[in-house]
Amino acid sequence: MVRSKFSASLMAAVLAGMTLAGCSVLRDSDDDKQNLERFTAEQIYKRGEYELENNRKPEDAVHYFSEVERLYPYSEWAKRALIMQAYGYHRAGDYEEARGAAQRFIATYPGDQDAAYAKYLLALSYYDQIDEVGRDQGLTFQALVALREVIEEYPDSEYARSSILKFDLAFDHLAAKEMEIGRYYLKRGHYTAAVNRFRVVVEEYQTTTQTPEALMRLVEAYLALGLTDEAQTAGAILGHNFQSSPFYTDAYRQLRGRGLTAEARGDSWLTNVYRQVVQGKWL
Repeated sequence: MVRSKFSASLMAAVLAGMTLAGCSVLRDSDDDKQNLERFTAEQIYKRGEYELENNRKPEDAVHYFSEVERLYPYSEWAKRALIMQAYGYHRAGDYEEARGAAQRFIATYPGDQDAAYAKYLLALSYYDQIDEVGRDQGLTFQALVALREVIEEYPDSEYARSSILKFDLAFDHLAAKEMEIGRYYLKRGHYTAAVNRFRVVVEEYQTTTQTPEALMRLVEAYLALGLTDEAQTAGAILGHNFQSSPFYTDAYRQLRGRGLTAEARGDSWLTNVYRQVVQGKWL
């Protein structure tokens, strides 16, 4: 992936290779679209690089990269320009266009060394839109799918390492959404609905940072429902895995307040989870 800084000396060398009139067109005229035909693919591409480095509007750089692809299709410069279009659109916050350019690169050059980066940009175009827990989670699911593809298809790349970190954060984001809804139900006394949300976190998102609180909230909800066996078992799981957590302290206090202990009791879905924990097959 060519992303070198376009230094002043390099820019001077490129401009020196153009006619004086040509330089004026590229630098000052508003008629670039009508006049770029007189320049080589390399000259237009490097002008795009220059704009990307020195212009606060990445979409201006995208214009030049798009022109390379239009005027010199299937050339090596067109291939480079396409991946730079995806990058430029992403920097501009135009995630839909970034996805489109990245997908076109992957479809056209699936075996290219920059295909991994294109896949990564595609994943980022979803991931970078995950900015609020309350938003629709469709983007989060799409980000997870795209990040997993990078991890599985390019396991030795630098993008895989970054994707693993982002995958974990996106996964945690989904769990946080379940917790938000569960807390909403719990606060309003809809304890069964709350339990269902916290159960999702414990069973499906157990490796996230949301799990300790989910277990504590299960203790709280089950106590409110009068289901002490389930409450005690949730407390036992919490104590086994997160004894130093403030959530365990809170759960322990709630149990002690009812004269109960944190231990596995009865036969419920939580009992099965507890058995898995003891056997080392969970978390």
